[in-house]
Amino acid sequence: MAEAVRSLERAFELLEHLADAGGEMALSELTEVSGLPMPTIYRLMRTLVNRGYVRQEPSKRYALGPRLIRLGEGAGRLLGSWAGPVLSRLVDEVGETANMAVLEGDEAVYVAQVPSRHSMRMFTEVGRRVQPHCTGVGKALLSQLPEPKVREILGRTGMAAHTPNTFTDAESLVAELGRVRERGYALDEEEQEVGVRCVAVPLKGAPTLTALSVSGPSGRLTREIVPDVVPIMLDAAERFTRELGPVD
Repeated sequence: MAEAVRSLERAFELLEHLADAGGEMALSELTEVSGLPMPTIYRLMRTLVNRGYVRQEPSKRYALGPRLIRLGEGAGRLLGSWAGPVLSRLVDEVGETANMAVLEGDEAVYVAQVPSRHSMRMFTEVGRRVQPHCTGVGKALLSQLPEPKVREILGRTGMAAHTPNTFTDAESLVAELGRVRERGYALDEEEQEVGVRCVAVPLKGAPTLTALSVSGPSGRLTREIVPDVVPIMLDAAERFTRELGPVD
């Protein structure tokens, strides 16, 4: 039984190595990063291939398989439902609309929202996809990636200007992401929509790249109150990842 459990752990570790590498690796690369014997990796990968969780390319490299999509979609929906209580607490404490988003491909996808109780409030439809360069959640998500990966995404999506405040230069955005990492939060200073400010924090330790945000009219969610909002959000993010349980 112990050996069976250990094999399961190793299989999941290999899937995570594939995901960390962008979804595709050679057998030799898996051997190097995992430290496992090549015959063990080969046996585990053949099992995963047979189940559809991994596929083998004509080049013989291994890639994440299509059967993972269904699991990921289901987990993503659950992540949004689990977020309800923490987002409600954020609305109670901050007074503005609270959101959760994940990075899916090259886009930020909103998976949960609890609206503000103000009559004038921000509303983003759950399931909406946005480019990451012009949103608070997008920058909080990008800040969790290495710079080369960020540049790849920006190269594919482009950096369209939504307002005069939108970052449209990769170098400037990369520098801003460095500041996000240092201070622990990201800002959308009317970059997606004029008159709207957003504060976002990454959920470090979440099973997928995730961010929380609060958004509201810039006249109400002012720059002056951002320092008061950030600790509340960081505490909410820490509580939520703790409630999710260990991911290692």
